[in-house]
Amino acid sequence: MDRQNIQRAEQWQAVLKALSTLSYRSHDLNGYLHEITCGVSQLLNSDWSIVTIHEESKGQVVASNLDIEDAENSFLVHESVSEIVVRSGQPFFIDDIKHRPEEANRMEGYVCYLGVPLRVSQGDVIGTICSFSMQPQHYDAETISTVELFAERAATAIDNYRLYQKQQQFNELLEAEVTKRTKELHTAQAKLIEHERLAAIGEFAAMIVHEIRNPLTTVQMGLNYFTRLDLPQPAQDRLSLARDEAERLANLLQEILSYSKPQNLKLAEVDVHIFIQKLLVPLRSMPEAQGRAIEYLPLHSPALILADSDKLKQVFINLIRNACEAVGVGEIVRWSVVQISAEQICISVHNGGAPIPGDVLPQLTLPFYSTKAEGTGLGLAIVKRILEAHNGELLIESSETKGTIFSARLPLRRLAQ
Repeated sequence: MDRQNIQRAEQWQAVLKALSTLSYRSHDLNGYLHEITCGVSQLLNSDWSIVTIHEESKGQVVASNLDIEDAENSFLVHESVSEIVVRSGQPFFIDDIKHRPEEANRMEGYVCYLGVPLRVSQGDVIGTICSFSMQPQHYDAETISTVELFAERAATAIDNYRLYQKQQQFNELLEAEVTKRTKELHTAQAKLIEHERLAAIGEFAAMIVHEIRNPLTTVQMGLNYFTRLDLPQPAQDRLSLARDEAERLANLLQEILSYSKPQNLKLAEVDVHIFIQKLLVPLRSMPEAQGRAIEYLPLHSPALILADSDKLKQVFINLIRNACEAVGVGEIVRWSVVQISAEQICISVHNGGAPIPGDVLPQLTLPFYSTKAEGTGLGLAIVKRILEAHNGELLIESSETKGTIFSARLPLRRLAQ
């Protein structure tokens, strides 16, 4: 065997070894394709080998045995000799550009070219393996068939990688959906438990309130009778205190009933602007509002919601009263409406009073928690329940610079198309 045949045999042995040791892992596609370009260059004794992916008229070099700049990775297919391979779906070989002078402009200065299609299992050609040489070369059918083996490996790897990516995306979407559904289930379970708990509390509270209210009414009637008597001043002072405490107890019983009862809504279409305009008149007459200005900043477009207007009145009477109590005489409480999306509006009550400490904010809507000496601690808890019954939510922000903002977010009514 002469030296040339020995070299040829050694070359084939190296190529077969390269083919047998190629190991594809879905997360290392670039390294795998680089190994393929190196194996092809070694087999063909070429100067430059690349793997390309074609998307319609655009091509992308995804692997190369030589280092190339990112700017050189993209090309137009019709400007590349690889167009012939993609169009025909068959290997295309130019041993010497002299024999195909019409392709000289698409050869980028190289003399010899071999292109082999990357064909996936479905039969589609997704790209090429191309080799370029600066000197004329002759490749027999066996050599080209071997390059096709490399191309088959590359196409399979790319196809598997795409399937792997799709599987990963599907897994992520599935995981997100499972997380979402699990969260919704937990929320639904929590609401059901809360509903059952409140129902039980409601029954118990209604019974207790009834048992207390009857004797309390008798006590109040007796105290009112004594007001008609000519009592000495010390006795009148004690009587006034007793009547105030009895009234406070009656209000507390009413709030306990309001909190514990299910929020059965009588829904109707409500124009937010008209609703607030009507409510402003009695609110500005409240004792807590005296000396304070309630400034209304309307939304400059109609906003319709489905709501129980009596329940909403209870919400904003509570929020405006709290805001007025938080500021001094001469200060302003701002009541504003903003549409935050096509599906939701935000009705906010802002006061510039002393900020609420951060550790207190989460507790404000808990039942029987109050920062006021005379407070029952049920006002904001009832507000929160009413808004949630309307598929809305109550948000509370407070800081030294912004003051305190209570925001009621409510869904807008969807108009018929």
